[in-house]
Amino acid sequence: MRAITTQPGLADSARLEDLPEPPEDPTMLLVDAIAIGVCGTDLEILSGAYGQPPPGRERLVLGHENLGRVRRAPDGSGFSPGELVVGVVRRPDPVPCPSCAAGEWDMCQNGRYTERGISGRDGYAAERYLLEPKFAVPVPPAVGDLGVLVEPTTIVAKAWEQIDRIGARAVWTPRRVLITGAGPIGLLAALLGRQRGLEVHVLDRVTDGPKPGLVAALGATYHTGDLKKIPAADIALECTGAGELVFDVLEAAPPDGIVCLTGVSSGTRTIPVNLTALNKQMVLENNVVFGVVNANLRHYRAAVTALTRAERAWLEQIVSRRVPATRWHEALVRGPTDVKPVIVFDDHR
Repeated sequence: MRAITTQPGLADSARLEDLPEPPEDPTMLLVDAIAIGVCGTDLEILSGAYGQPPPGRERLVLGHENLGRVRRAPDGSGFSPGELVVGVVRRPDPVPCPSCAAGEWDMCQNGRYTERGISGRDGYAAERYLLEPKFAVPVPPAVGDLGVLVEPTTIVAKAWEQIDRIGARAVWTPRRVLITGAGPIGLLAALLGRQRGLEVHVLDRVTDGPKPGLVAALGATYHTGDLKKIPAADIALECTGAGELVFDVLEAAPPDGIVCLTGVSSGTRTIPVNLTALNKQMVLENNVVFGVVNANLRHYRAAVTALTRAERAWLEQIVSRRVPATRWHEALVRGPTDVKPVIVFDDHR
């Protein structure tokens, strides 16, 4: 069978190659791959920045944003052949830490987790793969091939869950949310914000292409230029990781404001910051800033619910380009109209 593999730590080592079929295992789902999303994490692994193959191996099967179709399911698993599924990315550490033991592996405390397609476990970019039923999430037929958006949606589903928990610390009635960055994560964050009935403002650099229209179609407001010209927001989700913008967002937070950081900074640029003034503001105004990464089963289910509620025509514009697995490398190059390119192993809808 075909699979997209790379040698972690070695740039430009990715290739489409033939691998043995998955071994027989009556306890596991056998899944046919449909689509694999491409994100910044994949690009960094392909650049050699990080990643780890399974023990005893040099190469790693890529792919953590995934959608597949069950080919074979164990009796009593709750799954049936033909059903669409998304596989969870992270697996809890073997110790386990208290969080992993409670099923909250996204909050692992000792860092001994593994992640499919990223660290220590093969990913989903193979024509067929095995998947533990307890780490499989069903996708309704109404969502269909757009289920490839489930995994990125889990990140913002977790972010909104944490925002709600933090907001419950006091009497808090948020009305406005600011989202910086109109990439897939930012747009999905805006979607969930609108589903909550909030006034949503999205800031991005581009002035043309699909992003302004996608934001407007949600009933949200699209901005370019100076952050200071945007009305103060009770909630901010920073989805770029751009260091200077991160601090601008923190400084713009109003009293009792909550800032969630979802973007990872490159760390290649030094930015002067008045930390004393920022600290004073955050203390005196009861601000909260937190980061979010990865997700557990609860967030996967919330993501499926959010995508089921969304307009399919809008979601179709997020998946801006489908590239056959034989030309997988084309999905790595972003064009001016791209939002989320995906690699397609199976073109059945």
